[in-house]
Amino acid sequence: MSVNIDSRVVTPGSDDYVDEAWQLKEAINRQEGVLKQRYDFFTSAYRRSKVHCYVQEDELVGFAAVRRDGYILFLAVSPDCRGQGIGKRLVARVADEHDTITCHARTSNENALQFYEHLGFEIKRRIDNYYEDGGDAYYLKLGSDAGLADRISELMRR
Repeated sequence: MSVNIDSRVVTPGSDDYVDEAWQLKEAINRQEGVLKQRYDFFTSAYRRSKVHCYVQEDELVGFAAVRRDGYILFLAVSPDCRGQGIGKRLVARVADEHDTITCHARTSNENALQFYEHLGFEIKRRIDNYYEDGGDAYYLKLGSDAGLADRISELMRR
């Protein structure tokens, strides 16, 4: 039996799904020790972003909060829904609107780094003490120099 997953877009300035996104992020933090942002930082950045959401049976199962320049502030997929292509579809939605996509990922976040590498992101540099807790980050980019539209189209055919 197939379960429908609906796509939604939250425009900047809206609080739609902000509490659900915070709860999903916190569940991932508790389980994996990543996505450690403070509530006020998270909600402020969320409200300033365009947020692509996937909702299954009225439950938020994935989201990507994106700045106007194509920088992904937050990307999260429920651990129960991973492997279903939700993260890939979120990045594809961002790619539909931007020539380049950039983000940071914690150097210790193996799941995120493998995911981004699979999509064709390249590590551009390492930034020591990037996170508030002293954690290091990689700055990643997928973009015009990598033929973004062609790569995402090919990726979605897999």
